[in-house]
Amino acid sequence: MKKLLLFFMLGSFGMFYSQEVPKVLKTSFSKEALQQKLENEDGKSVTIQDILNQNKGKIVVIDFWAGWCRDCLKALPKAQELEKNNPNINFVFLSLERSKEGFDKSLERFDMKDKENYWFASGWKNDFNNYIDLNWIPRYMVIDQKSAIAKYYAISPEDPEIQATINKLLQ
Repeated sequence: MKKLLLFFMLGSFGMFYSQEVPKVLKTSFSKEALQQKLENEDGKSVTIQDILNQNKGKIVVIDFWAGWCRDCLKALPKAQELEKNNPNINFVFLSLERSKEGFDKSLERFDMKDKENYWFASGWKNDFNNYIDLNWIPRYMVIDQKSAIAKYYAISPEDPEIQATINKLLQ
C-alpha cells in the first residue's frame, strides 16, 4: 500500500511540475515581449528587440538556461555539440539566474564567457517569458533571418526539429 501511495504521489508531482507544450506555437513576438529588458555581462540594459536587431539577417538559436538548473546542465554538452555543428548560426544564451553574481559565476564556471549572454534581471516572470509561455528550462527557440520565430518550442538540444529548422532556413 505504501508503494502504491508513493507511486501515485510521484506521478502526480510529475504531472503538475513538468514542462508542458504551449497550446499555441507562435511565429512572432508581441510589442511588449520585444521591449523586455535584459542585462548583458557588463550590466548594460538591452531589449529583446536590440538582441534581434544585432542578429538581423542571421539564424539564431536562443537557449534559455541557468547554472542552478540540473536539466540545463545535463543538456549543456549536447547544446555545445549543436553549436559546434552549426558554426554559421548565432547562439544567444538567456539566463534565468537569480542574481547578477549568480549569472557571472555561471558564465565563468561553465565556460560561457565567449558567448552572447544576457540575463533577466527582472526575474522569470516578465513580458517576454510570459509571451513565449516559458514554464521550464532548458528551452530552445530558432529565430529566422527576419527575426520571426521558426521553431517555437524545444526542450532539448537533441530535438531533431531544431536541426531540421536550421537546415530548412539555410536553403
